[in-house]
Amino acid sequence: MRVVVLSDTHAPRRWRSCPERVAEQLRTADLILHAGDVCTPSVLDELAAYAPVQAVRGNNDGPDVAEWGAPEVLEVTLEGVRVAMLHDSGPAGGRLARMGRRFPEADLVVFGHSHIPLMQAGEGLLIFNPGSPTDRRRQPKGTIGLLRLDAGRIVDAEIVPVT
Repeated sequence: MRVVVLSDTHAPRRWRSCPERVAEQLRTADLILHAGDVCTPSVLDELAAYAPVQAVRGNNDGPDVAEWGAPEVLEVTLEGVRVAMLHDSGPAGGRLARMGRRFPEADLVVFGHSHIPLMQAGEGLLIFNPGSPTDRRRQPKGTIGLLRLDAGRIVDAEIVPVT
């Protein structure tokens, strides 16, 4: 399964429509995960034209994103990989251990909020922040995440620049 991971798209201020370099990745996605701060559910509808979307709400998402179907926390199994997703994972210090305690059954925790891409593994857990494709803040590039899952394993995980 090929999963494209996004967060912090901040429409319409930062995302007016899907950037072409993001769309290139979405065209071959089996699933899209959005880790919050969509800001308008029309982005989720736009993404759903490419592949099924699962999303969580961020601190800038209102009731309309909740009505679209985005909970605060999502726990799913994808291709045998146990995935937890939330927007804000808290302070950077101790994050891996904290996410392991919060989601003891998870193989992968996806989050956003900081706009800082991150992949960190330990104790059988991968924590993964794709950054933001449209609001890079102090990062050199806008980014998204790509995951390849198969038979209960995370076969590949990478952060891809899109600006």
